[in-house]
Amino acid sequence: MHLTRYTDFALRTLIHLAVHDERLCSIAEIASANGISQNHLMKVASDLSRAGYVAAVRGRSGGLRLARAPEAINVGEVVRHTEEGFQLADCAHCVIAPACGLSHVLDEALAAFLNILDGYTLADLLTKRRALRRILGGERSPA
Repeated sequence: MHLTRYTDFALRTLIHLAVHDERLCSIAEIASANGISQNHLMKVASDLSRAGYVAAVRGRSGGLRLARAPEAINVGEVVRHTEEGFQLADCAHCVIAPACGLSHVLDEALAAFLNILDGYTLADLLTKRRALRRILGGERSPA
């Protein structure tokens, strides 16, 4: 299973906002800290806002923040929201599909993959919060 960059950017955005929950974060800040394009991130942030994961505050001192507590954001739910499809193989156009058991095996594997993701929340991804803050620019390293 391979997740798209869109999903990767969405998860990184949510992690960034969770780590910096005491303040609003700009798209420019998140993009810079994660080494990703602001243009792509704007689309992701807009989608996350429409879906209710992120709250966008407009204006000069605006920015983004989580719209829900990290414990209330399920990783599997986010992945299902951001991924367009989960077809692991093109069994619909395969000549052996009527006699092959591969599609059942792939469906079972996908269900197991999503089941694992469903067992985690955004809060579970923050176990190394201080290290994340250092990496993302929210905490200065000791001198």
